Amino acid sequence: VQLVESGGGLVQAGGSLRLSCAASEISASHFYMAWYRQGPGNQRDLVAGISSGDSTEYADSVKGRFTISRDNARNAVYLQMKSLEPEDTDVYFCAAKYGILTYWGQGTQVTVSS
Repeated sequence: VQLVESGGGLVQAGGSLRLSCAASEISASHFYMAWYRQGPGNQRDLVAGISSGDSTEYADSVKGRFTISRDNARNAVYLQMKSLEPEDTDVYFCAAKYGILTYWGQGTQVTVSS
């Protein structure tokens, strides 16, 4: 199973980025797909998630600024990030969850300059 993230980079505060996560060897449409970011220490904090039924959830800090979506035909999930803030700087990970199974991507760096 592979989850390959792309779209990270350096952006000024107030700017936008779109992260992509391409899944292989799983049908992402059957999975809960999510974006996490690496918080302080070793924990990863949920940024946004989308269920197989397309229900979405967001961290309070990104509500109204970030949008998660999926494209089942492309077996991909996206995170549209707008009004980025320096506090959004982090490594963002794509995750696919089904029951007790969790798969992770390698992460993509997002850096927001002030």
